[in-house]
Amino acid sequence: MKTDKQTSLKDGVFFRLLTASLKGISQVILIENAITGLLILIAISIESYYLGIIALLSSIIGTLMGKFGGAAEMSINQGLLGFNSVLTGMALALFLSGPYMWVIALVGSAVAAIFTATMMHFMQKTEIPILTFPFIILTWLILLATYKLKGITLSSELEPQNLIYWELNIAGEINLAEGIFNGIGQVFFLDNSISGFILFIAVFVGGKKLGLYAVIGNVAAIIIAYILGGEHSLIALGLYGYNAILTIIAVSVVFNQEHNRFALLSGIIAACLTVPIAAGISTFLLPYGLPVLTMPFVLCSWLMLSARKIMPNL
Repeated sequence: MKTDKQTSLKDGVFFRLLTASLKGISQVILIENAITGLLILIAISIESYYLGIIALLSSIIGTLMGKFGGAAEMSINQGLLGFNSVLTGMALALFLSGPYMWVIALVGSAVAAIFTATMMHFMQKTEIPILTFPFIILTWLILLATYKLKGITLSSELEPQNLIYWELNIAGEINLAEGIFNGIGQVFFLDNSISGFILFIAVFVGGKKLGLYAVIGNVAAIIIAYILGGEHSLIALGLYGYNAILTIIAVSVVFNQEHNRFALLSGIIAACLTVPIAAGISTFLLPYGLPVLTMPFVLCSWLMLSARKIMPNL
């Protein structure tokens, strides 16, 4: 039997804020589940307590921005105002350096919530989800601003490279297990196998089909990347897998509202497409020192979901 104190705590403002914030973290992988969000937070914290704190604070900030901005309670409670904030805060914390980096990361997470609301408004009539597009554009713009603003500095992880001197290196072997676990880890900028294992558990907690499809999308991307001659080191790091995981979950499960029998096949096709698109975007961004982020996921998901409006069997 619950006590009055327990009931009050569960129904209190703090509990609702925490639950919505954890869902904001889980919505990064298109799942609305606070337990999934908690497991993801644990996985991030195993890699870096610092990143774990940033992820939680960013989600809370995004959720509060939605609350103070008067957004619909349903959207707030589902974590839809938090997931772009989570990724933006983490990306800026990783890819920027200098004394103001924390401040920029957290302010960026607040702006990401506003950008998310803006994109929701513009795209609501299309019935196409905004996905992580606000995070991508905002992060790229802030990283590019480092070339003009002295107070914002790129970290040493991002270095512009001249395409004239670029060489493809496909030497070395590929550890399949490492590539699979790193694939899902890279959704949150992680390359730790233990964190990747926990993230897979988090997805399966959200739904068995989600977890199974995530594995299928990841393996498909690794195979395609290998067949196309992708760099073995990048495949092992999961850099060709994370966009495929998000894409197959989006296309085959979350936004498969018609329960199309060909949904898995179209999801696999879209997941495989993320590989050459990721390679192309990566090449385009090399001179600017920008990361690919989740743009292949957004483009391939939009491609398939939009085509489905005309060709429903997709």
